[in-house]
Amino acid sequence: MSSLYWDFIRIRFLTMLAYRVNYYSGILVYTLNIGVYYFTWQAIYGGKEELAGFTAAQMTTYVAVSWMARAFYFNNLDREIATEIRDGTIAIQFIRPYNYLLVKMMQGFGEGLFRFSLFMIPGMIIAVLLFPVQLPTSPVSWVGFLVMLFFSFLINTQLNILVGLMAFFIENNDGLMRMKRVVVDLFSGLLIPISFFPGWLVSIMNVLPFQAITYLPSSVFTGRIAGTGILEVLGIQVIWFVILLVPMIIVWRAARVRLFVQGG
Repeated sequence: MSSLYWDFIRIRFLTMLAYRVNYYSGILVYTLNIGVYYFTWQAIYGGKEELAGFTAAQMTTYVAVSWMARAFYFNNLDREIATEIRDGTIAIQFIRPYNYLLVKMMQGFGEGLFRFSLFMIPGMIIAVLLFPVQLPTSPVSWVGFLVMLFFSFLINTQLNILVGLMAFFIENNDGLMRMKRVVVDLFSGLLIPISFFPGWLVSIMNVLPFQAITYLPSSVFTGRIAGTGILEVLGIQVIWFVILLVPMIIVWRAARVRLFVQGG
């Protein structure tokens, strides 16, 4: 059975490989995004040494690694699931010898591996050459970041699956998917680091899963979180991964019941 799920990873990776030219252009787009944010933050700092706990050098690194990390954890599983629900092909999944949700996770991971190899790494190299990005010097920071990057993928994918499954209960969940993407990009710290938000909003965001997607891993990469602090923020990711499994299972079971009742 484990080899079956491995095949889903491999097949999705090879499928993405067939359209790799699209991702070469994507590297250019992400590099341009980094450039825009780099010059914007340079203007905001205006010669100041530090803002909201970030030095100017840390902010440059944060922007670069956050956007390139997004290249890895981003996927359109929510849209895929919604499409399969609308066209009825999801019914076939119930009679196949595998767990549908786990298959989607594996497919997303296969896409993530492709993006990591042919999008994130080349893009990060270009960013380092073009902008004053400071790479971690500690092996612990590198290992911590890579492990946290994997959990970023897991948490973001869980949110995508949950939103995709809403198509069982909402006739058209396109608006919900668009809202989810905006919320994740904003509240994860991709567009603006969480420490720049008002204190009351930071308190709210600290009890939401979004910070575990971008802000915490990028803070480890920039050196703002080091030592035992890495284990603490990794623990936050693990906790959110476990917590999000609960609504995934509940919604999936409710969706199955709904499908059987309506479809017979």
